Amino acid sequence: MGGVEKHVLELGKRLIKNGNRVIVITESQGKEKKIKGIEIFRINASDTWFKKFYIWKWLWQNKALIAEPEIVHAHDVYYWYLPFRFLYPRKKSFVTFHGYESYPIRKKSIWTRKLSEKLANGNIIVGEFIRKWYGTKPDYVTYGAVEMSNVKSQISNKPKRESAVFIGRLDKHTGILDYAKAVDLIRKEYPKFKFTILGDGEYKSKLNKYKPLGFKNNSLEYLKKNNFAFVSRYLAILEALANKRLVFALFDNPVKEDYLKMSLFKKFIVIENTPEKIKEKVEYFLKNPTEEKKLTEGGFKWVKDRTWDVVTETYLRLWNKP
Repeated sequence: MGGVEKHVLELGKRLIKNGNRVIVITESQGKEKKIKGIEIFRINASDTWFKKFYIWKWLWQNKALIAEPEIVHAHDVYYWYLPFRFLYPRKKSFVTFHGYESYPIRKKSIWTRKLSEKLANGNIIVGEFIRKWYGTKPDYVTYGAVEMSNVKSQISNKPKRESAVFIGRLDKHTGILDYAKAVDLIRKEYPKFKFTILGDGEYKSKLNKYKPLGFKNNSLEYLKKNNFAFVSRYLAILEALANKRLVFALFDNPVKEDYLKMSLFKKFIVIENTPEKIKEKVEYFLKNPTEEKKLTEGGFKWVKDRTWDVVTETYLRLWNKP
């Protein structure tokens, strides 16, 4: 349950609705062989140096899954397709680059992406920061999308004013510990400030006093009930904007800073790098609801046309380019 998974799911649903067959090959865990009409084949590869060879062997043994489709589109892991790029030289192949691996970015990661870009027939990047940090020359840039039909009925709800929800993995990449520290600081002045955590991960044990609820399929319901959104990933930010919730996004390195500050929605969210600054801004907007409304209304106007149908059209244009 992450951004890439949702991206692939929403794209696949719409391609199938338009009469296409969609196959997903993944190493993710699970037993489902079909979700929303998407056929799923899972590779049980161990996370070792030999993993790529195991994946290549599996793909060779199941190469009909590659040979039959008109289009092969990789999400980040274009190297899976690398040997087959030469086996099927006339088959169109593409790649979407999502996010970044870690900071500092390794030269190997940059080289791998440049090779993928070179061999693919085209690419999409999720966020303008990728062009800067990886030197990628994209055909299209996206930030993901929202399903407005899921949120239109919720935006009129008035949540508890002194409240925030966090949505995401509980690890170092999402800033959850800094958000929790910010809440501790906020509660010194607003002791009844409510903080709800949706997610799971390696930091869960460090957050026991906040009683994390784990991942929830109905995360929009929690956006409806809380006034602020403590999120720093694109899809969660877009969903918060669609629900007219003010976003407080944290960064802890220069890449994440550009990830947020080079986005098209940067002027509608609060971007800070410490719990202390988050605390100051939360208290400011609690005392200035008119300023809060300016941002949430602006964010809603920007995001309401960023639908998954638009993203799907972007993929179709990419695949049909000469």
